[in-house]
Amino acid sequence: MAIPLQIRAEAAFSQLAFWLPKPARRAIAGPPLRLDGQELALDAQLLLRLQKLAKASLVRGTVEESRSLLLASRHLVSGKTIEPVATRELLIPTGDGDVPATLYTPAGLPDPSALLVFFHGGGWVVGSRVSHDNTVRYLAKQAGVRVLSVEYRLAPETQFPGATEDAIAAFEYAFAKARDLGADPARIAVGGDSAGGNLAAVTAQQAVKRGGGVPAFQLLFYPATDFTVRRRSRELFAEDLFLTDSDMTWFEGHYVPKGTDLYNPKLSPLHGDVSGLPPAYIATAGFDPLRDEGEAYAEKLRKAGVPVALSRQPDLIHGYINFLGVGQRFREATAEAAGALRLGLAPK
Repeated sequence: MAIPLQIRAEAAFSQLAFWLPKPARRAIAGPPLRLDGQELALDAQLLLRLQKLAKASLVRGTVEESRSLLLASRHLVSGKTIEPVATRELLIPTGDGDVPATLYTPAGLPDPSALLVFFHGGGWVVGSRVSHDNTVRYLAKQAGVRVLSVEYRLAPETQFPGATEDAIAAFEYAFAKARDLGADPARIAVGGDSAGGNLAAVTAQQAVKRGGGVPAFQLLFYPATDFTVRRRSRELFAEDLFLTDSDMTWFEGHYVPKGTDLYNPKLSPLHGDVSGLPPAYIATAGFDPLRDEGEAYAEKLRKAGVPVALSRQPDLIHGYINFLGVGQRFREATAEAAGALRLGLAPK
């Protein structure tokens, strides 16, 4: 699909802004932003400033408009398509029909290899395999793994627990069909960002509970883990930092049916049984409304004896794994996670 001229022009301007000398970038971004003992990275502050100038936002107008805007905005921040990575389209059978997925295989990867089952973010309402295409390519190539990126059903067309059911089915499919996917069934991870991190955490819990195949590793980027409490970070970082408090309320309103038990561990994995879970790498962003609940989940895993590496990126914002094409700081943080995934899925 051809990229609209306006988007190409905005992308070129964004790239130019990030290549300017540091004093010029600081002049555009504004004075350093310090909050809660943290200072926002210049790359993050400049990105937010450019988004504000373009009047861009994560949520705008209807669900359809928000989805379209997110798809368009990826051209501004994701960077050039990472190659060589082969792709293969698949259909994953579930109890409610087939769910599309894409299998990413970096060039030269041995067969069988480790595999990451990945669930994209977007508040269970927006986002797709396409919006996260370059992020998945980056993880696949840098970690040396295959990645199965899953197009789970979105709200409001399908509300909770539809996405959760799709995520669980996707992992079970990957485990059962590992050899067909070129994967080692003993080295399959689940992962995702934000809403996708929620789905990955839930999937790991349910896999252990069901007693079948269990993931070998969890890769959770700023996961949503608890719908029952408004933590301090949601108040501190409620506005002007990409994901806002009003965005979260909008997402929750579309995803969670009225009358739902918010303590249900399939919705709020922080309230689930975490005993016996596989090791986890949990990344949080310092300037993120979801920061505290992600870190609360890491602490719960730690107390249960689950090996967990909690990595707060204190100078970054929510969504940073999608900003690989601008500046350096976002890619540095994502590279750390890719390294953790490589280590977590290394042959025993």
